[in-house]
Amino acid sequence: MKKTKKLILGKFRNPTIEYLKDNIWTFTEKVDGTNIRVYWDGHNVSIGGRTDKAQLPSHLVARLYELFGGETNAQMFEQKFGEMEVYLFGEGYGVKIQNGSLYRDDVGFILFDVLIADNFQPRESVENIAKYFGIDVVPIVLEGTLQDGIDYVLNNRKSLVAKNGAEIEGLVGRTKIETLDRTGHRNIVKIKYRDFNLENNND
Repeated sequence: MKKTKKLILGKFRNPTIEYLKDNIWTFTEKVDGTNIRVYWDGHNVSIGGRTDKAQLPSHLVARLYELFGGETNAQMFEQKFGEMEVYLFGEGYGVKIQNGSLYRDDVGFILFDVLIADNFQPRESVENIAKYFGIDVVPIVLEGTLQDGIDYVLNNRKSLVAKNGAEIEGLVGRTKIETLDRTGHRNIVKIKYRDFNLENNND
C-alpha cells in the first residue's frame, strides 16, 4: 500500500504483474549496496551513482576507477563496443556500504544490467560482458513463479554472494522471456525480506 507501505500478501498493485505471476520468472540475488552506472559514450568512460547528484564513498570510487578508468580500460570499451553508447548497471558493495561487510572484506562492483544503444541486453550477453571486463555478475538463484520467489526469500534465505552463509536481502525477478508493460517499461519485481512484516500481514 502506498501510504502505509504495508505489504498485503496476495494483493497486487500492478495488474500486469498480477497477470504474469504464474509465468516463469528468472530471479537473481538482490545485493545490498549502492547503485552504480558506468557509461561509455563512444569515446570516454564516466562513473556515477543512480542519479547525477549521488555521492559515492571515496574508497568505492577508487575501486571503480581501477576497474573501468584509465586508458587501458577505455581501449577495452572501444574494442568491445566501438562508438555505441553503453551503460553498465550494478551495485557497489562491500565494507562501509550498507551491510556490505556481510559480503566481502573489501569493496567491489557486481553487474546486473547492460544497456546498449537503448536496448537492454539478455542474460547471456550480460554474463559475457562481465567476463570480458573481469567483473562479477549477480547470480541466478532460481526460476519459477512469483510465489516460488517469495517462498525462497521467506524460507531459504541463503545468499549466493555473501560470505559465511549470511542471509539474502532479497531477489530481483524478470520474466524469463522479457516483457514490457503498456507504457514500454520492463516488468521487474523486487522481493525483499524486510518488506514481509508477517505479524501485520495476517489480515
